[in-house]
Amino acid sequence: MKTANEEQLQQKLSPMNVWALAFGCIIGASAFVLPGTTFLFKGGVLGMIIGIAIAALIMIVIAFNYNYMINEYPIAGGEFTYTQKAFGPNSAYWCSWFLGLSYVCIVPINATALAVIGRNLLGSVFQFGFHYVVAGYDVYLGEVLLAIIALLLFAYLSVRGVKFAGVFQTFLAFSLVGSVLIVASVALLKGSFNIHHLQPVFYPGVSGVSSILAILAISSYAFVGFDTIPQAAEEFKFSPSKSKKIMVLSILLGGFIYVILNTITAAIIPSNYHDWVEYINASKKLSGLESLPTFHAAYQLMGGFGLLCFGVSAVAAALSGIIGFYMASSRLLFSMSREKVIPSWFGDLHSKYKTPHNAILFVMLFSLIAPFFGRIALSWIVDMSSVGAAIGYGFTSAAAFLYARRRGHTFIMATGIIGAIMALIFLVLLLVPIKLFNCSLGVESYSCLIVWIILGIAFYCKTQKYSGK
Repeated sequence: MKTANEEQLQQKLSPMNVWALAFGCIIGASAFVLPGTTFLFKGGVLGMIIGIAIAALIMIVIAFNYNYMINEYPIAGGEFTYTQKAFGPNSAYWCSWFLGLSYVCIVPINATALAVIGRNLLGSVFQFGFHYVVAGYDVYLGEVLLAIIALLLFAYLSVRGVKFAGVFQTFLAFSLVGSVLIVASVALLKGSFNIHHLQPVFYPGVSGVSSILAILAISSYAFVGFDTIPQAAEEFKFSPSKSKKIMVLSILLGGFIYVILNTITAAIIPSNYHDWVEYINASKKLSGLESLPTFHAAYQLMGGFGLLCFGVSAVAAALSGIIGFYMASSRLLFSMSREKVIPSWFGDLHSKYKTPHNAILFVMLFSLIAPFFGRIALSWIVDMSSVGAAIGYGFTSAAAFLYARRRGHTFIMATGIIGAIMALIFLVLLLVPIKLFNCSLGVESYSCLIVWIILGIAFYCKTQKYSGK
């Protein structure tokens, strides 16, 4: 019987499958909620567009670094592998500890998004059984069961094989893009994108610079997903060199979808509101469809069919996020096990499907707990996970610089420096409470971060004992 060090994943992913993996992970279900809760509040229309555009360019630069390291090490593990090879096991451990949280917590946040979609589009259909409140959010048994069913189903599909998951992911990605483009096309044909509908361009009382920086601060989370490609590198049935184009395309299309959704949300509001600012401020106290400005905009444009289009897109985004991050997080755990950082149990491959089924099982069990805590409490962890994404970007960029310097590759040396600096800027914006920019983590997310660090120290000591060091 082969050990975790000897086991190999199967090469079954096509370029289209990998693009769908990355894009589906970038555009999760939250993309349909964030315009009315975060993006427009922080950046306004213009701040959002400029911030997303700049963020996309930064992510493309960072993607060059990822592509460089993929070609160096076309194996599962991504950031963990690159950091370990460049800076040693201790740095690799902490990189993967924070990055792992980013990957794992996005699985349940997308699962619980199904309940949010159902709550606001289908009324109280899933609001049955026991009921309690966590951090002001109502948790119902029916909604918990919906999330659990999705988590169980997609864990099973993930175990069934990467090819099956890749094909399904591709279907979801095309469904997402197609539905959004239909609504956007109708909006253009109807002339709904009148410039006057987008006033004010920034949120009142927030400067343009602060607005753009606030969007940049959350971009490490908004674009997390393209970096899942290295996790699947061992399963490519094509040259790793093609990953650069795939990552760039996923980033550009992801940014484009973000801009479309936010612009539609701001441009198309109920007639009884003066502008998008008044509406999104009021939407917090509304219920049903009007509490979701993005969905309400689609309904105003196209009635029930528009709502169906965005409903299909949001569900596809949620499901693609679940299956995509099941894949990414399990491959990260598989790689760590293969390098003996964590127990070999995580590196065990299914005898028939050759997938890291134990790692998938672990992610599933962790995720099954999350729906019981409600969306608000879970969002604290998700917000904190932006730190993990930024750390992953930073270590990968630094590793690319180190390897490029040894080989005299000046272009990657430049992108490596830029990527590392931008990752540091992301961390400063997230962790340092600068009142002028108003984009740092909240108190709850800070608390979650401290707890995660303490757990990381404890687990590190445990793994050191396990490895005999």
